[in-house]
Amino acid sequence: MIHPAVDELTAHVPVTRACELVGRARGSYYRAKQPQVHGPKSKRPAPPNALTEAEQTQVIEALTSARFCDKSVAQTWATLLDEGTYWCSMSTMHRLLRAHGASGERRRQATHPARKKPELLATKSGQIWSWDITKIRGPGRGIWFQLYVVLDIFSRYVVAWTVQTVEDSEIAKTMLEEAMGVHGIPDAVHADRGTSMTSKPVAQLLLDLGVDRSHSRPRVSNDNPYSEAAFKTLKYAPVFPDNFRSLADARAFCEAFFAYYNHEHRHSGIGLHTPASVHFGTATEIRAQRQATLDAAHAAHPHRFGTRRPQAPKLPTAAWINQPSPEALIQTA
Repeated sequence: MIHPAVDELTAHVPVTRACELVGRARGSYYRAKQPQVHGPKSKRPAPPNALTEAEQTQVIEALTSARFCDKSVAQTWATLLDEGTYWCSMSTMHRLLRAHGASGERRRQATHPARKKPELLATKSGQIWSWDITKIRGPGRGIWFQLYVVLDIFSRYVVAWTVQTVEDSEIAKTMLEEAMGVHGIPDAVHADRGTSMTSKPVAQLLLDLGVDRSHSRPRVSNDNPYSEAAFKTLKYAPVFPDNFRSLADARAFCEAFFAYYNHEHRHSGIGLHTPASVHFGTATEIRAQRQATLDAAHAAHPHRFGTRRPQAPKLPTAAWINQPSPEALIQTA
């Protein structure tokens, strides 16, 4: 109905105006006037400068020969040109390879097996340690200090830390060795894949002591959550300065901060207890005291608590890095 109306109007007004008047798209009008073609499209005629069938075969045989099968099209084209041979452009070579299903990367590609996801479970202090290194700004442009921190993932207790001018595997080894001398040897130590974490001195120390090594997967930020969270607590603290005037200044600040973190900071991940309380086993007694205080408050003013009795925050029963599956727990049991 619309198409004949447009045809009638075109006798008096242009096609564009006629389509506007009847509400029809101009492209639809032109398509409707084209004859309908059924079946496969006709083959595009070959241009006069196209390679003959014999020449195409010659190019394909050269590209897939033992001499050039592992070389790129550009390498092949340039080598043949240096030898005084020119058959076609590089674009034509690519087009012929696509037509024969031989396009794509021609060189052997390196393959990297997927890294195993670390799965660690701690049910008490002293089982799993996590450590990392972060940069803190020094006194001038481009001057950074390296802060090494080791913590127990169950209690969040910082068992060792040091501030140095460089990142070095021997410094890391000494720090871990001294921490194990004070707090005991853990079952496993987790870290990311930095050069110090994967270094031979650190690996040999852990091997000699029978400590399992665990590493984060590349480019997976949540494989080392405890160390990253501790660094955020440090750097987002209101007292954290924009920069440190010297190495001694940085060490003095960290000494005060980690003393506060271990013994005064109520950590939300461990029932609002201090890391030292959980690490050294006094948290159960402190929770009982908290509960007694809450019970007394409830007895004095029960109407203030509604229908629920107040409960002190529960103590953690486990901490993990990528919670192990039930099958993995059965295998390690």
